[in-house]
Amino acid sequence: MSIFLVGAGPDAESFPEVFDRFSAEAQLMAGPGRRPRIAVVVHDSGGAPMTRLPDYAGPLQERIACDVVPVLLGSGGPADPAAFAAVDGVVVGGGLTPAYLRGVEHASPRLAQLVKEGVPYLGFSAGAMVAPGRALIGGYLVDGVEVCGEECSEGLADLEFRTGLGIAPFSVDVHAAQAGTLSRAVGAVAAGLVDHAVAIDEGTAIILAAADAGDYTVIGAGTCWDIRGGADRGPGLGGGAAVVTARTAEPPRN
Repeated sequence: MSIFLVGAGPDAESFPEVFDRFSAEAQLMAGPGRRPRIAVVVHDSGGAPMTRLPDYAGPLQERIACDVVPVLLGSGGPADPAAFAAVDGVVVGGGLTPAYLRGVEHASPRLAQLVKEGVPYLGFSAGAMVAPGRALIGGYLVDGVEVCGEECSEGLADLEFRTGLGIAPFSVDVHAAQAGTLSRAVGAVAAGLVDHAVAIDEGTAIILAAADAGDYTVIGAGTCWDIRGGADRGPGLGGGAAVVTARTAEPPRN
């Protein structure tokens, strides 16, 4: 089964492929004749996470007959690991990345184990950013130098990394071309904060076959920017090096 990391929030009309693929894998995980149970993790900064649930549950239920297990953050404390018992898929939504990480941190060992056992994972925006072992959760400064707009900072000043779910082998940033966060991911690698990062455009996703997969597949209309440290990289941005490779979806084969 697969790990799907999406560069924006859910948009089943303009980017249906990611819902199509995830739903098919959840059904396969459940097996023939059984309705998949899919945990959907959502947070709402206004304290009403249930209002965000249809954006994720609706497209799933349009594709397969499934039972959605709501995991609501921001209304009753962090997620209980028991909420993920016997699920055939996990969806983690978009919003405030620090809030999502706080909400799932106690359940992260359980989520990592589920993925190891083959349960597909679908992370949108914040849900993609919290997936790595070393998760970028926000910030816009490196050594006092702006590397993206403050509006993308998630309320943090310096770039901040925390322990994430551990189901992706590199750090992830999202809304790359559209929000200008590509430069944040490049700045993080150039400064030596991480060795490898992938910045994902909106309308685009990467698919990993496993948490430790050495490579990934790109789907969608945009670009995934693969950023790795250069040989002459040093601390801070002064003289730091980062090598950026632009990757897009492979054209369909005839």
